[in-house]
Amino acid sequence: MKIIETKSEEATREIGKILGREVKEGTVITLNGDLGVGKTVFTQGFAQGLGVKEPVNSPTFTIVQIYEEGRLPFYHFDVYRIGDIEEMEEIGYQDYFYGTGVCLIEWAELIQEILPSNHVDISIEKDLSCGFDYRKITIKGEEYENISFG
Repeated sequence: MKIIETKSEEATREIGKILGREVKEGTVITLNGDLGVGKTVFTQGFAQGLGVKEPVNSPTFTIVQIYEEGRLPFYHFDVYRIGDIEEMEEIGYQDYFYGTGVCLIEWAELIQEILPSNHVDISIEKDLSCGFDYRKITIKGEEYENISFG
């Protein structure tokens, strides 16, 4: 487990960017945290690190947003509004999870039963006693715990 503390939105974005540069084909990343902790900011940095040029926002109403212009295909899931696992089956989640791209899944705890066992788990937490922009980012996934995040 690796814990990184950031004190600005830019620093949180930068952690995402570094991970995006290092991520390998076929990786599934779960991104968990309360509303407003910076999941989208982190994801925007991650997409930049992959080389995605277009704007990245949460795909709240479409479940998955596909970006293909980076060094790897990037599949950004937001499963916050998912009703049940059948919705994931309808969009063919297996093709994304077990394909040649990279998946980042916000609110992944809602689909825990279908996640690959070797996924990378990232959580973002706030602690207002440490400042408004303070974030604690926890990464669990051996292959990515040894990355130097600055």
